Amino acid sequence: MDAKILSRDQLLAFREDARRRGRSVVHCHGCFDIVHPGHIRHLRYAKALGDVLLVSITGDAEMKKGTGRPLIPEELRAENLAALDCVDWVYVESRPTAAELLAEVRPDVYVKGREYESNKDPRFQAERQAVEAGGGRVVFSSGDVVFSSTALISAIETSIDPFHARLSQLAAEPSLQGPELFSLISAFRGKRLLVVGETILDTYVFCDRPEVAGESPVMTLRPLERRHYDGGAAIIARHAAAMGARPVLVTAMPTDAQGEAVRRRLVAEGVEVRPLAVDRPLCEKQRFLVGTQKVVKLDLVERLVLDAAQQDRLVELAGDAARESGCHAAVIADFGQGMFSPVVLRRLCRVLRPLVAVLAGDVSGRRSHLRSMGEMDLLCPSESELREAFALTDRALPAVAWELLEETRSRAALVTMGSEGAIAFDRLPDADAAKEDRFRTRLRAEHVPALAPIAIDPLGCGDALITGATLALAAGGSLLAGAFIGSVAAAVQAQRLGNLPVSATDIRHGITRVHSAHLTFAAADVVAARRGEPALRAS
Repeated sequence: MDAKILSRDQLLAFREDARRRGRSVVHCHGCFDIVHPGHIRHLRYAKALGDVLLVSITGDAEMKKGTGRPLIPEELRAENLAALDCVDWVYVESRPTAAELLAEVRPDVYVKGREYESNKDPRFQAERQAVEAGGGRVVFSSGDVVFSSTALISAIETSIDPFHARLSQLAAEPSLQGPELFSLISAFRGKRLLVVGETILDTYVFCDRPEVAGESPVMTLRPLERRHYDGGAAIIARHAAAMGARPVLVTAMPTDAQGEAVRRRLVAEGVEVRPLAVDRPLCEKQRFLVGTQKVVKLDLVERLVLDAAQQDRLVELAGDAARESGCHAAVIADFGQGMFSPVVLRRLCRVLRPLVAVLAGDVSGRRSHLRSMGEMDLLCPSESELREAFALTDRALPAVAWELLEETRSRAALVTMGSEGAIAFDRLPDADAAKEDRFRTRLRAEHVPALAPIAIDPLGCGDALITGATLALAAGGSLLAGAFIGSVAAAVQAQRLGNLPVSATDIRHGITRVHSAHLTFAAADVVAARRGEPALRAS
């Protein structure tokens, strides 16, 4: 197939060789965003009119068929056409129309669809003049089967895939255009981010194929390799450093060799560490995998218990770090390992609130204390964590989100929902006046679909999400922009195995993929819908 896709010099050389050998060249031109039955009949008809069939396609930069088009990038569109037996040469035309290319190639026959027979479009007229000036002729195909790529794409977006339709809406938002988002990400550089929370060691144990033990029907695993990752608040700080910020990490850290090794590793990646010395080893969570599938999780957790003096020291360390470092934002991450009690969390929020422009909170696990975080700019629980915190399993999610914002006196919440993506909730300007009227809307909600078509490993997605969203708010972005950037960061993390830092470059590439190739989501969902399966998504 690659041999059929030609550069300009190759195309002109091949055309001259065909002319010398007396072989006629037939030329078709179009977008070919989705190759449908009408295209196949059109190309077969064209091939029958000569010896060599050249198909040129409009390049991505010149595609003018609406937002999000082309859905298939030019490289893949060229490969699709090259895979057809009836097509001999494929060329990507970077200019707005085929007129200049036709003047250079001078095909013997130029084939257009039947709809062009009465078309007075000046672009087509220019193409016709170029063909006839070169001694060729223009022929119209039969048009016995007519399909519209645009209509097919619209049907996919609106009737089969509401998630894709929502993604198209987001792609049209002015604040979510590539240049605006890239500028916002550039503003992350140099931002001081304070991270307060527990450090966790995530260990992946890769095992050979499991067997059944001889003495009893239990699974036997044979470890082959171990990989260690920084988790908890440490990975939030590493994400921030990779995104261009200057993070300060306040965390409980043992004074042994293990704690020193973690501290040195973080410092080497640009994280300033202000440790609270404790005599307890770091919490370790081991996950046993066969291939990429996790089969067993083992929590090696000795719950941390801070005495009164250590609690005071923790709050003091966080306050001093915010003041001395001039932090623009802070993230309090409660992973439920004992570093925070409800009282300590409330004290910490009161101390940090006047010292930073953006205060965000994250929780993980059933032992965390979501309701003790107060006056936050952003809270990032999962839907299950939110519902469990308020024991509200049956009420609508907006109603539970309102309870959270009311009780904690917080500005906004970004609630993650796994494969359904995330919803950003914030108060409407007249929310206070609507408190007594239960029929009035008090919240604005913006849904961001999950941006990873397939999740390889969901570990750490929430950490990447809150880091990106918080830095976006600190850089002056809107809540929707923060939710979108955070969701892109989470999607990058979901497609990796292990808890690895997500960089600013990773986010930029993720944004580009969402804007230029979002048909991936629709295509996966069409296949799933036909099989009666759920859509393939992960946050």
